[in-house]
Amino acid sequence: MNAEDIKSEETVYELFSCIFWTINIISLLKYAFIVLRADDNGEGGTFALYSLLCRHAKVGLLPNDTSANEVMHYETGSPFKIKVESRARRAIEKHKSSHYLMLFLALFGSCMTIGVGVLTPALSVYSVSSGVQRSMSDMAHLFSSSPRKQEAISNAFEKYVPVPTASAILVCLFTLQHYGTHKIGFIFAPIIVIWLIFIGGGGIYNIFHWNKQIIHAVSPMYMYRFVKNIEIKSWRSLGSIVLCVAGSEAMFADLGHFRKKSIKITFVCLIYPVLVLCYAGQAAYISKNLHAADFNHLSESIPHRIRHWFIALSLLASVVGSQATITASFSIINQCLALGCFPRVKVIHTSDKIHGQVYIPDINWLLMVLSLAVTIGFHDIMRIGSATGLAVISGMLVTTCLMSLVIALYWEKNLFESVCCLIFFGSIEVMYVSACMLNFHKGAWYLVVLLALSLTVMLSWHYGTKKKLEFDLQNKVSAEWLTDISPGLGVTRVPGIGFIYTDIVTGIPAFFSHFITNLPAFHQVLIFVSFKSLPMPYVPASRRYLIGRVGPKDLKIYRCVVRYGYCDPIRDTDNFEEQIISSIGEFITMEENEFESLNSSEGRMVVVGKPPADGSALIPLNETNSDEESVSLVSNIETQLAPMVADAVESGLGSVMRKKVRFMLPAKSPKMRASVRDELQELIDARESGTAYFLGQVHLAVRDGSDVLKRLLIMTYAFCDKNCREPPVALNIPHAALVEVGMVCCI
Repeated sequence: MNAEDIKSEETVYELFSCIFWTINIISLLKYAFIVLRADDNGEGGTFALYSLLCRHAKVGLLPNDTSANEVMHYETGSPFKIKVESRARRAIEKHKSSHYLMLFLALFGSCMTIGVGVLTPALSVYSVSSGVQRSMSDMAHLFSSSPRKQEAISNAFEKYVPVPTASAILVCLFTLQHYGTHKIGFIFAPIIVIWLIFIGGGGIYNIFHWNKQIIHAVSPMYMYRFVKNIEIKSWRSLGSIVLCVAGSEAMFADLGHFRKKSIKITFVCLIYPVLVLCYAGQAAYISKNLHAADFNHLSESIPHRIRHWFIALSLLASVVGSQATITASFSIINQCLALGCFPRVKVIHTSDKIHGQVYIPDINWLLMVLSLAVTIGFHDIMRIGSATGLAVISGMLVTTCLMSLVIALYWEKNLFESVCCLIFFGSIEVMYVSACMLNFHKGAWYLVVLLALSLTVMLSWHYGTKKKLEFDLQNKVSAEWLTDISPGLGVTRVPGIGFIYTDIVTGIPAFFSHFITNLPAFHQVLIFVSFKSLPMPYVPASRRYLIGRVGPKDLKIYRCVVRYGYCDPIRDTDNFEEQIISSIGEFITMEENEFESLNSSEGRMVVVGKPPADGSALIPLNETNSDEESVSLVSNIETQLAPMVADAVESGLGSVMRKKVRFMLPAKSPKMRASVRDELQELIDARESGTAYFLGQVHLAVRDGSDVLKRLLIMTYAFCDKNCREPPVALNIPHAALVEVGMVCCI
C-alpha cells in the first residue's frame, strides 16, 4: 500500500477495520471453522475438494475415473459408494458442462496455489531484505561522520542490498527443501514462536504507546465508512489488504503435512490473536506518524533499540513463512500428478509417518528460478505484492465455489446453505479480485502469464492422457483373440515371466497384440499390470491389489490392477514384482474358495492383501532362513549362481544388478490341491527363468486440418512427454530387460 493512500488518522482506522474483519471472515470463519472440516481423509487443497466431489457424485472427467468403473466403483464397502440421490446431485450429474467446469476450477485453483508458491517467497524475503537495508542504513554513521557521505552510503545500501540479499536467501530457502517439512519445522519452530511473541508484544507496546483508541476500529462501522466513501485509489488499496490472509489457503493445502486439529488450535489460539495485535499496533503507530518516512513498513513500528533483533528474527521467520506455500505447491502437484493432470516428475516422500509430506526436486528448482525472476525483475515490493494478492484471492474464490458444492453433495446440506456460503464468501472475494485487477499493470500481469503457462501444461497433459487411454480402449483385443491367433502364427512360449504394463484393465492392449503379430512369441507366464489412481488420498494395503485371469487357466495369463490414492507412492519399493507374484500366488490358492472378489468382463477378480489364515501360498526365501529346507535350497541356488555373479563383477556389471527375491512352496498341506501346487510351482519356475517388461509408447500426432486449439494441446503434450520423466524410470524398470513397443495415434 502506498503512503499517499493514507491521508488521515480516520483512514488508518478504516483500513485496520477492513483488515480485522477480513481476517475474521476469511481466515477464521471460512478456513479455520468450515473449510478445514472438508478434508479428504487428512488431505487438503483444491484437488482434495474435487476428489470428494468425484467420489460422491458422478462428475469425474479424469482418465482414471472412466476406464475401469466395473473394477473400481462397485466394490462392497468401497469409499466410492454414491450417497442418497438429491435434486442438486442429479442436475450436476446430468449436465456434462458442469463436469468440465469443476475440473477447470480444480486445475485453476491448483495453478493459483503454484503461483502463490512462486510469489510468496519472493514477497516475504524481499520485504525482509528491505528491512535489512533499512537497518544497515541506520548504521551509516559508523562508516563516515560526513552527512553527505552518510547519505551516499544509505543510497548505495538501498540500491545494492535488497535484491542480492533476497536472492541469496531464496537460494538457501529452496536448497533446504530436500530435508522435508518435519526437519525444517523442527529447526525453525523455536524461532517462529519467538518471532510471534515478538510481534505480538510489539503490537501491544505500540497500542499503549501510540494510540489506545485504535481498539475502537474493530467496529464494522469503520469498514462501512470506507466502503461508502470509496474511490478508485482506495478501491485499489484493497488489493494490499488481501495479503493479510495470504497464508489461509496454504493452511488448508498443507493438511497432508500436519494434523487438522493441531493446525486449527495453533491458528485460533496463537496465530489469530498475534496477527490482530500486530496489525493493531502497526495501525496505532501509523495513525500518529503519518509524515514519517516509510511509516508503513512493519520494522518502522518496532522500537529502535530492538529493531536489529527484529530484523534478524524476521529474516529467519521468512523461511518458515515461505515454506508453507512451497510445500503446498508440492502437495497440489503430487495430487495432480497422481490423477493424470501433470507431467511425470519424481516425488520423494520425506516422512515415513506422514505420507503427505513430499518433496519434488524438479518443481523445487523451477519455483526457485521463477521466484528469483520475480525478485530480480520487479525489485519492487509493491509490484510483487500486487501479483501475490491476485493469486491468493483467486485461489480462495475457487475454494469457495468448490466448497459450496461439497456442502450440497458431500455434507448433504440443503441447497439454501450451499448458496448462502457461495454468495457470502464469494461476494467478498469477488470484490477483492476486482481490486487486485486494477493493479494488473503494476505486477499482476505476471501471475496471468504464469497461470496461462501452467494451465496450458495441465490441460494439455490431461487431454493427451485421455486421448491415449481412448486409443487403447478402442484398439484393445479380447483374450479369445490371443487364443485363436496363436496356432495360426505359430506362437512360441518361452521360459520366464513377462510383465506387460498397460492403462486398460480389460482385454489385451493394442501394443502387445501388435508385438505378437510381428514377433509370435511370449513368455511362459504373462502378467498384465495396470496402475489406477482413485480419487482418494490413500488405499489400504489390504485392498491395493486386484488379481484375475485373462483367458483359460492353461494360458497362464494373469491381470493385476494396482490401486493407489493420490498421496500414495507409486511403486516405491525394489520388490514390487515380488509383491505382485506373491499376490498371484494367493489368488491361485483362493480362486476356488469364497473370498471377497469383484466381477469384471473377463471374470472374477480377487482382492488380495493380507495372506490367508493358513499361511502364504509362496514363501520368500529370504524370510525362511530358519527352515532347513529353505536353507538347503538357498545354498543350491547360490552355488549355481556363483559363476554368473563372478562374471558380472569382472565385467563391471555387479553394481547394477537388481536384488531378486526367490520363492518356495510351503510344506505339503492336505488343504492344497495338486493342481494348485503345480500351478504355483510353474510360477516359481518362470520366476527363476527371468523377467522381461513390456511397455507401450503411444505417440500422438495431429491430423491435417485440425483446429489451432487441438494442435496447441497436442504439441504441448508432446513437448512435455519428451522432456519429463520417462515411464521406465518412473516405474523403476531395468533398462536391460525392457521391451518398448511404439504406436502412433492420429487425432
